[in-house]
Amino acid sequence: MGDKRVLGKNVKRSHSGKEAVWFGVAIAFYAFVAIAVAEAGLGVLLPSILEAYNLNPATVTLLFISQTGGYVVAAFSSSLISSRLGLARMLLVAAMLLMGALIIYALNPFWSVMVVAGVLLGLGIALIDAGINTFIVDNQRTNHLVGMLHAFYGVGALLGPTIATSLLAFGLNWRSIYLVFAGVVGLLVVAVAIAIVQNYRPMTQKINASGTSAKANLRIALQTPAVLLTGLLLMVYVGAEVCVGNWAYSVQNLSRGIPPIVAGYSISAYWLGLTIGRLSLGYFIRRLGAVRTLDISLVVLSIGLLAWWLVPNLSLSLPLIGFGFAAIYPATIALLPQRISPALVPAAIGFVSSVASLGAASLPSAVGWIASRTSLEIIPVLMMPLALVMVIVHRWLVGTGSREQGSM
Repeated sequence: MGDKRVLGKNVKRSHSGKEAVWFGVAIAFYAFVAIAVAEAGLGVLLPSILEAYNLNPATVTLLFISQTGGYVVAAFSSSLISSRLGLARMLLVAAMLLMGALIIYALNPFWSVMVVAGVLLGLGIALIDAGINTFIVDNQRTNHLVGMLHAFYGVGALLGPTIATSLLAFGLNWRSIYLVFAGVVGLLVVAVAIAIVQNYRPMTQKINASGTSAKANLRIALQTPAVLLTGLLLMVYVGAEVCVGNWAYSVQNLSRGIPPIVAGYSISAYWLGLTIGRLSLGYFIRRLGAVRTLDISLVVLSIGLLAWWLVPNLSLSLPLIGFGFAAIYPATIALLPQRISPALVPAAIGFVSSVASLGAASLPSAVGWIASRTSLEIIPVLMMPLALVMVIVHRWLVGTGSREQGSM
């Protein structure tokens, strides 16, 4: 898209004379790969962490709970921070927080310190998630890439457990693997720093999309039913997605006796299903519309979850679950600008993205606590009511109406 002559000294101009889009899109895509690697790798490393600190499924949930603090802070501050600092500087701080948390995971010998570092990890991930979603969706030149953006999350989520499983098989310690993940995030730090040094304005300029302040827009967004319902839907969705990603390895290996390498690669198959679903999302939305695509996805998800529960040795259940999950987040985010005033979009997307991340900490913690008092086999059962909640909230959102829903 951009003129090759800009690659050395200046990456900011394209043939049209406008700020080049490709540079920001490349950072956005890689950012989602990086946070997905950091998040999805935990599922495979969880048994090693349990053994290293002599934990059980209940006590290890403290790691998820600690991340909640970071997610809550991001939910109410991401749009304010971005409006004050500019997106690039917020992303730089967030990426450094995430990288620092991963390094602490790798190097410190104390469980309590790892738990505290979870707050930094949660804040870093949530700020990156909110900022990048806003950057892509709230720009007419990039909003059609929202499905592809979340496909790159799927790529990172596929790479995370694959890298972790492979390195464990080669004899590396789980702490060394977290250093590898920190290196992946470190590349994001470098890329965002380049954007700041080059003054890449789509990410560095401070933008207020309306005549009101960012704080006023956030306050109005929090009083808008479509925003609150979208936040609830995405919180349950992300919580369910992370529950499967974090606990499925333990269910398959510790409860069902599946060999470690097979269980590890079955988690990769889960994320592969999600990645394939997101790569094909544009086709389905063009043919069916976003609402109908979500309807079908929720049916596929329910079938996959039912199979994982009732047919333990069915190898296709986890990739089917991943495929069912694929459309829910990006299609719901894409529909949000049709349901609210344009001035509220940045604040709303920042809020719902961070609230969604909150689900990634709270629901896996609750599920782990229940499993510690029953058995790991309760986890597939608990996924079914979460799917039902998603169906109800999605149809509730559709019932509220939208300005141009049919055009999706």
